[in-house]
Amino acid sequence: MNHMPRFKPFRPPALKNIAQAAILFIAISLGNPAYSQSTLPTLGDTSEMTAGAERRLGDRIARELYRDPDYIDDPVLVEYVQSIWQPLLAAARARGEISDELHERFAFEVFLGKDRSVNAFALPGGYFGLHLGLLAVVSSRDELAAVLAHELSHVTQRHIARLITQEKRQTPWLIGAMILGALAASKNAEVGNAVIAGSQAVAAQGQLNFSRDMEREADRVGFVIAGQAGFDPQGFVGMFDKLQQASRLNDRGAFPYLRSHPLTSERMADMQSRQPPGSKAVPAVNSAQPAMLTARAQVLSNPGVDALRARVDLVSKSTSTSLATQAGVLYGAALASLRLRDVAGANRFAQQLQKWVDQPALPDASAQRLTGLLQAEIALAQGQPERALQRLPEPAAITSRPELLLAAQAGVVTGRQTEVAQALQSWVAGHPRDGGAWQLLATAYTAGSKAQRALRAEAEAQVAWLDYAAANDRLKAAQEMGRRLLRDDPARHDHIEASIIDTRARQVELLLREQALER
Repeated sequence: MNHMPRFKPFRPPALKNIAQAAILFIAISLGNPAYSQSTLPTLGDTSEMTAGAERRLGDRIARELYRDPDYIDDPVLVEYVQSIWQPLLAAARARGEISDELHERFAFEVFLGKDRSVNAFALPGGYFGLHLGLLAVVSSRDELAAVLAHELSHVTQRHIARLITQEKRQTPWLIGAMILGALAASKNAEVGNAVIAGSQAVAAQGQLNFSRDMEREADRVGFVIAGQAGFDPQGFVGMFDKLQQASRLNDRGAFPYLRSHPLTSERMADMQSRQPPGSKAVPAVNSAQPAMLTARAQVLSNPGVDALRARVDLVSKSTSTSLATQAGVLYGAALASLRLRDVAGANRFAQQLQKWVDQPALPDASAQRLTGLLQAEIALAQGQPERALQRLPEPAAITSRPELLLAAQAGVVTGRQTEVAQALQSWVAGHPRDGGAWQLLATAYTAGSKAQRALRAEAEAQVAWLDYAAANDRLKAAQEMGRRLLRDDPARHDHIEASIIDTRARQVELLLREQALER
């Protein structure tokens, strides 16, 4: 995908995580006087940044995150995060924490980054970042819910806009540095400093994190939201304990969350005091799903050969008698073997895993499902799409994204592109911002010799990823193709499709013009 040319001079050769991409983009964007004048409060304005202005800033950041190589759309992990995120949003809405205006204007979307550092952060406009490193250390859904509820509360309480308002008398560069420190402190501070070197922001950077009052507010609001969403309040205590233990160690960058969200004894005591009387630690659930998802996050966030081999070696070194723990070890070994292109090893560990999750002592439908998805993933990588389809429901009967995307990939290879296209059409009708599904639909249309529809699906994928220029290019190409068909082969011209393309082209043109006005 093409990057906006004017940002190229400011971008380092390699970004270590999506937090760094966001940091640099914020600093660069807010350092642009034209942009700051059009979207940020004027220096003498005492009002807060409007929700619309904050969303526009968030969209600009999100466009860069979608392009960043560290961004990952892993259907299994995305589904897991969404299974926690959506109840939190519903609870926040029910409590009135998300007003009608914020519900309409903000994205409330979570980006996953492949980085193995333990980090999560809020961004302007209702966007959130979550590193796989954090997924790899939480031991329960309740702990992950605690982190997400805390970050959600930073947005619902308008902390970003309030920080900008507090610094309204500063230059745009200082405002950019403020957001840098407040929202997404990365594990490599030198990257951010390189952008703002020479400005007063270097001296101010350490003082611009979320205030203690904001942290306490996010804790308290998030605590209530998580409880109302059905998560155990001990998740907050468990997560705080993990972070406290990490803070006692020599932190060499693995826990940037500690720097952007510093722990205090007061915060920890406050969460402890809010536990219901007689509250105890959450009892271990006899499920292998958490261990398997943790293993997946660990493998995907640390793809080096040595790390992958170490995951495989865990099978022979593990002494745990826990069925769930052993299932996680085998799942990680199978996925690591697949990443090492050792398909035979991946199949061997997957077969062992199947035996573990099928044991009567571990009646775990979620673990069995994850095992089936992994086996389909291995079969597809092995060049056996029919075998992959045997592990999955029929495309028309699928209601879950991981199964659908795997079945779509296998179905296109086996000549079932018409069936795949129909299933994907139904999916994107209910999930229009699913860029990955749109892209697969384009592949299915191409395989079925429906080039014009493929171009429109590619355009819709770019719209979902907020790249309106790329979407406009594809829609123009689709219009030109339609005109050629009408001229040269009228019988093949699809008038309904042409009408849809023309309508979407006008809509995207409008979005593109609005985007240009922000520059």
